[in-house]
Amino acid sequence: MADAIDIITRLLEGEVITQKSGWYRMREARRGCICAPYPKPRSHLAIASAVTPYGGKLAGRYDLGMLCVMAGSPNGYDTLNYNWELACAEAAAQGRIMDRANYRVMAPFHIAETREKAIENVRAGFEKWQLYSYSVNPEGGAAIGMPSIEEINDGGRGAIGTPDDALRALENYWTKTGGFGCILMLAHDWANWEATKRSYELFARYVLPRFEERSAWRSQSMDWMRANREAFSAKRKAAAASAVERHFAAEETRRNREAAK
Repeated sequence: MADAIDIITRLLEGEVITQKSGWYRMREARRGCICAPYPKPRSHLAIASAVTPYGGKLAGRYDLGMLCVMAGSPNGYDTLNYNWELACAEAAAQGRIMDRANYRVMAPFHIAETREKAIENVRAGFEKWQLYSYSVNPEGGAAIGMPSIEEINDGGRGAIGTPDDALRALENYWTKTGGFGCILMLAHDWANWEATKRSYELFARYVLPRFEERSAWRSQSMDWMRANREAFSAKRKAAAASAVERHFAAEETRRNREAAK
């Protein structure tokens, strides 16, 4: 894989390559015209990083994004920091700095209005998925940190529950990594399509804005208004009463002047 990445990145950067190995031979190979519209020196590439150190090392060496596909498992979660440090060290050796915006973490999520509803949405699909998992791995879903719905929630590396449950999982990852650029939601297809779309909507509407603090200033403003509402209400009422009083006083003065004429 490392050999292939080296060739692919060099081709995408416009290099003409004559090279051979035990499994390929190139004679003046070059980037095809189909790639020409992409940004220079090349389009963004990302590599999967699981538990082993190789994904992180290659990401740093070739300026690739990292897709941490095993973050939801105990071993993958524990190696998040180490693999990122490897990537940063490899990048530094090339005179570059890794960008945390390209640091992606993948985890299982499904959210609904209540945790009970979310679990009910995915229960049948999760059981079918477990049967498939055991057919390809003797550990089943436990191999990637998903032995049961309950353990997904208890481990804090995913959430089958409410927006608050999802927010706690994101905060766990943020604390663990020191900051990442993107959360990748495992497309597990445990729930039906309508419930899945609703989960995505709730995630976009209630989880991400709070995690990214898009509503922080608005919340602070509302808290300040709530704390001062009695004083503001009293001033508003006094101002309204004063306006009414001034109006009728002016009307009385006008009528008195007209009567004097």
